[in-house]
Amino acid sequence: MCQSLPGLSVRCDGQRPVLRNLPEELPVAMVFEGSTQGVMMATPQDIEDFAVGFALSEGYVRHLGEISEFETAEHGGGIEARFWLPPERAAALKARRRAMMGPVGCGLCGIDSLDQALRPLPVLPLGGAVFAAAEVARAADALRSHQPLHDQTHATHAAGFLLPGQGIVLAREDVGRHNALDKLIGALARAGMDPASGAMVLTSRVSVEMVQKTVMAGARSLIAVSAPTAHALRLAQGANLTLAAFARGGGFDLYSCPERIKNGEKHVA
Repeated sequence: MCQSLPGLSVRCDGQRPVLRNLPEELPVAMVFEGSTQGVMMATPQDIEDFAVGFALSEGYVRHLGEISEFETAEHGGGIEARFWLPPERAAALKARRRAMMGPVGCGLCGIDSLDQALRPLPVLPLGGAVFAAAEVARAADALRSHQPLHDQTHATHAAGFLLPGQGIVLAREDVGRHNALDKLIGALARAGMDPASGAMVLTSRVSVEMVQKTVMAGARSLIAVSAPTAHALRLAQGANLTLAAFARGGGFDLYSCPERIKNGEKHVA
């Protein structure tokens, strides 16, 4: 999902032609019952994973059984991901007005109230998967081997699923960090894998939307290579989400619910 295009490399000692691999980016419309609910600019691969993950993480459906039919349709300028829902979910959708036009890196564009931006999150049950501190520290580095599109373009984010003692078992890439996480959530659902059995691993910072999507998916731990925002941390704490950030260089910062991470035989304090 990339294209080699010419450019000019300019340096202090001169310039020379270069050929760079650049990732593709197309508008993807999420269409529920014939009505477009969101349009995101995304890398056009793993579209069904992306669509299903978006539907789950944004609350349009609660599980795969609430999707009656699904199809994708390619147009000259983009892709439509089309959902049909059971009558009760279709009725609930009519009561929810949402029109998102989301450029890359923006997960909130177009929502029509502040309440939607800061929607209440479910509180995750205590317990769940427990990780050794060493595998949390290695998680972001381990994700690098699951990023072939990044290796070609150096222009995409990734989200991976870490299982205790098994490493990264599933990963998805996209030009948008929200999209990469939605793709992973959809891939987990379609594979019948329980998000509570592992942790989400991100190549990006942890914003409010990334916490929201992780909690809505049911994952109880989130590991990121960069920092959380202050409000994202407050949301994680309120939802009982284990949040580990700055996971690089053999270490990490732990901000919430440390009982899911052990250092040797002891839980991290």
